[in-house]
Amino acid sequence: MTLNSYIGTSHTKEVLFQIFLHGVVFLFFTFDKYEPEIQGFKVVGFLNYAIGAFIINYILLPRFFYKKRYWYFLSYVVIVVTVNIAIEELVLEQIFYPDTRAMHFPGVIYSLLDVMPVILILVGFKFAWDASKKQLEVEELRTSVKESELLFLKSQINPHFLFNNLNNLYSYAIEQSPKTPSIILELSSVLRYMLYDCKEEYVAIRKEMEHLRNFTQLNEMQIEERGKVSFQTPQITDGYRIAPLILSVFIENAFKHSTGSQSENIFIDVNISLNDKGVLNFECRNSFLAVTNTANLSKGIGLQNVQKRLELLYPKSHRLFIQKANNVYYVHLKLQLTETHK
Repeated sequence: MTLNSYIGTSHTKEVLFQIFLHGVVFLFFTFDKYEPEIQGFKVVGFLNYAIGAFIINYILLPRFFYKKRYWYFLSYVVIVVTVNIAIEELVLEQIFYPDTRAMHFPGVIYSLLDVMPVILILVGFKFAWDASKKQLEVEELRTSVKESELLFLKSQINPHFLFNNLNNLYSYAIEQSPKTPSIILELSSVLRYMLYDCKEEYVAIRKEMEHLRNFTQLNEMQIEERGKVSFQTPQITDGYRIAPLILSVFIENAFKHSTGSQSENIFIDVNISLNDKGVLNFECRNSFLAVTNTANLSKGIGLQNVQKRLELLYPKSHRLFIQKANNVYYVHLKLQLTETHK
C-alpha cells in the first residue's frame, strides 16, 4: 500500500467513524421518553455543539495541543465554549423560547453542564482516534527501523566472511598448495549459501547446519597438523527455521582466536543439539593464548553484530553466555527456534 492510499483509507475510516459517533451522540442528546418527538431546538443546539467540537478537533488540537502550546489551546477552547453558550442563550433560545428560557440567564455553571458533555464526548473520541493512529504509525516506524537495521547488519556479514577467507585463499595460492582447489570449492559453497539462500529473514535449520559444516571444513584447512577440530550435530530435519549466519560468527571467532594465538595444540569443539520443543543448544569451545593479538580479535564487528541481531530477532527467546578462562574461550547459545510454516 502506498503512502497516499494509506492516508486516503485512514481519512475515509475517520469520516465514517465521526458520522457514526455524531449519530449516536445526537440520539442520546435528543432522546426524551416524555417527549418522543425530536424538538427543533435540540437539533439546532446539537449542531451548535458539534460545530464547536469540530473547531476544537480539527483546528485547535493540531495547531496548538499537539504542538504543546497548551495555554493557547486552553484559551481558544474557552473562547469556543463561550461562543457556543452565547449562541444558545442569545440566539437559539430567543427564537425557540422567547417567553420562557430566553427571559433569564441560568448561570455559567448550568450553561457549562448543558454544553460540555456533548463537546467533551466528541473531542474525547477524536483525541482517542488520533492517539490510536499515532501509536500505529509509531509501531510501523519501529518495524521499518528494525528491518532496516537487520538488513544493514546482514550486509556487514557477507564482506566480513569474504575478506577473511580470501586472505586464506591468497596465502595457499602463494604457496602453490595442492589444497587450493578444495578451498575454492568450499568457499564457493559458503558464498552460494550467503548470497542466494540467506535473502530471507529465516532459513531452514537443515540448510544452516549444512552451511556450518562447510564453513568449518573451510576454516579447518588453516590448522592442518597444528590441532584438532570437532563438529558434531545430529541429523536435523526442516521442522524449524533459524536466522541465518548467526552461529557461523561464533565458529569464525573460534578459529581466529585459536589460529591467531597458537602455533600448535589447537582445539576447536563445536556441538549443536536440537530438542523436540525447538530449543537449539549451541556450544563452541576453543583454545587460545592470552597474547596481544587476540585482544584485538575479540573487538571485531562479527561478535558485536551477532549480539545485536540476537537482540532484534530473538529479544526474549535466547540466552547467550560467553566465558574466557584457563586459555579456553567458551560460547553457549540457547535459542528458541520458530517452526516452519506448513
